[in-house]
Amino acid sequence: MSRPPSFVPPPGVRAHMLTTERGNFAVLTADAATSRVKGTALLLPGFTGSKEDFIVVQPLLAAAGYRTVAVDGRGQYESPGPRDDEAPYAQRELARDVLAQARALGAPVHLLGHSLGGQIARAAVLLDASPFVSLTLMASGPAEISVPQQQRVKQLREALGILDMAEVWDAIQAMEPPPEEADAADIDESLADGEDLRRRWLRNSPAQLLATGRQLCEEPDRVAELAAVGLPVHVLSGDRDDTWPIPLLDDMAARLGAHRTVVAHAEHSPNTDRPEPTAEALAAFWDRHS
Repeated sequence: MSRPPSFVPPPGVRAHMLTTERGNFAVLTADAATSRVKGTALLLPGFTGSKEDFIVVQPLLAAAGYRTVAVDGRGQYESPGPRDDEAPYAQRELARDVLAQARALGAPVHLLGHSLGGQIARAAVLLDASPFVSLTLMASGPAEISVPQQQRVKQLREALGILDMAEVWDAIQAMEPPPEEADAADIDESLADGEDLRRRWLRNSPAQLLATGRQLCEEPDRVAELAAVGLPVHVLSGDRDDTWPIPLLDDMAARLGAHRTVVAHAEHSPNTDRPEPTAEALAAFWDRHS
């Protein structure tokens, strides 16, 4: 589960609803903080994540001249969606949402997807690449997630079948390793973070989690299809990842002819693990294609 440093938007980042032809989506927008706006980027979070996962990189990208819009997908945290019907969360439907979001922002945009968000972003590009200047796949692999991660998702899906969201959250926390020794200030901060994460979890649609969890475990390899589109692609990851092994991401980048960035000392969420070098790599790639 991605752990953003804060759920409070920093100066220059505003929370609002983005109105599209397919409904309203909760977003965090950071306008470019330079005299010349180089472009707009649409940022898609991963499984169990939210727009807040980009809350630290957004001001950094604003300083580099980019307007960024991080979005909660349908049924994800603060964006509405049915809680009992999985059909609206089919990957094609989520991809159509992304196309509507891009049109609402005023295409063309740089598209970035983290983890599950990367596979949804890829599906959107394969439906219609015309709204996009480039695609960045952040810690997002060519097909299904690793076997250990599939087992974790399977356990989550089984739990969601018999428990309510609050009970599942309690079960997840019970399986977390005990915290290391910390002083009182660290404990207070950890408790505050825990409440934010719990609130986000409870506002997710169970149907969305069930549907997208299944997608992560069954996603086919569509790298050849994406390569045929001809859109500039950036494959970015940390130097460690247990969801898609790094050699698999390296191979995907080679098959795509993509630009490849490996962020040192980062794992599955380089956007929160190492925001500064991640933002630098994103801006440098976008600069070449703006």
